[in-house]
Amino acid sequence: MNQITQYVNKFNDFLLPGELEPYLLIYAQHLSEQGYTNLSVRGYIDSVSHFGTWLTINEVSIKDIDVEVVERFAKHRCHCPGSRKKTFVSIKYANRVRKFIVFVCKHGGIPSYTPLEHSLPIPNAHFCEFLKYRGLLSITVKHYSDSINVILPLLGQESQDYDAKNIKRTVLQLSKQYSLARLKSLTTALRSYLRFLAVKGLCAPDLDRAVPAVANWSLSSIPKYIVAEEIEQVINSCDIKTPKGLRDRAIILLLSRIGLRAGDIVDMKLDHIDWHNGSVRLLGKMNREDCLPLPQDAGDAILDYIENARPPVKIAEIFLCINAPHRPFSSSAAVSSLVASAIKRSGIATPASCGAHLLRHSAATQMLRTGATLETVSSILRHRSLDMTAYYAKVDIPMLETIMQPWPARVTSC
Repeated sequence: MNQITQYVNKFNDFLLPGELEPYLLIYAQHLSEQGYTNLSVRGYIDSVSHFGTWLTINEVSIKDIDVEVVERFAKHRCHCPGSRKKTFVSIKYANRVRKFIVFVCKHGGIPSYTPLEHSLPIPNAHFCEFLKYRGLLSITVKHYSDSINVILPLLGQESQDYDAKNIKRTVLQLSKQYSLARLKSLTTALRSYLRFLAVKGLCAPDLDRAVPAVANWSLSSIPKYIVAEEIEQVINSCDIKTPKGLRDRAIILLLSRIGLRAGDIVDMKLDHIDWHNGSVRLLGKMNREDCLPLPQDAGDAILDYIENARPPVKIAEIFLCINAPHRPFSSSAAVSSLVASAIKRSGIATPASCGAHLLRHSAATQMLRTGATLETVSSILRHRSLDMTAYYAKVDIPMLETIMQPWPARVTSC
């Protein structure tokens, strides 16, 4: 921290922060606490000092800073004093200034600044609130919202004009642009959206029934999985000498031992683990709460990560991003990405899928092959129907052979 203080107090003779100076040291300390390196902090200080110099040259007071002023700085042809060789400001450079200003706003230094936000169109924002109220996970709400943003340009914004003909025409257009799986998710979101509009009195009732069904044979494919030996290879591919390796190993053990979803990893908090009873509490779909036993090796790996690798920050979630600023995973895609990297390092041959769900499939398949009943596996995977669990029985060839019927003998016609 002393190095940062010395750098803040030793500004470039030409680039001075001006009125921003009182907040700059506080901000530098904040960045350091968030895990930023000294080099990164210096980059922020340079950007803010440049902004302060530009404000002085253009005679703009700190009280007059607003979105328009920041955009002018981001687009200005730079002839400011100093050693900068470029005559333009990069996007990254301007974003550093924006982050600093948001920080200063929280301390009451720039009352007139309101950052631009990419708000959802109405009634899409209300639709998201409706989904959250119904207990959908945040990742599911985002998925539905993204789907509706794809649909609305074709369907139209005026919900009072929706009718069966318009809806079918929209789905037909979507079918020409997207795959079968994507089309199915889009129509699911559309039905939910139409039901929401009907409840709010914004469209005619029962329009959700006008959405055509997408041809799809439930559970027709064979689950993708890897065998127990390959799972161990994936686990051992994590370098436990590094913080990232300790974190990834703990996550992979949870996914492969008790078949957690990637979203469970993202949402898992420190107080969800009962160390005394060796269990973990999970908040699943529709706000359903379950308690599962925590395997010994997974528990040891989590504890090792918390004690030796997890940043000492006051964040409720267990698993955090390695790079600064230290924060929880933004989505389940981050979990699938680290699993895919571990699979690649392990060198095993994998099915087409290599994300987090591959380990969930593998855990279910392994439990069935070792004699667990469908009811037991269903309970661990937190399925609402045994039909979903029966999907994994397809890969248990020895069990299927015991119930296989002989092929009927060929009968000659008369």
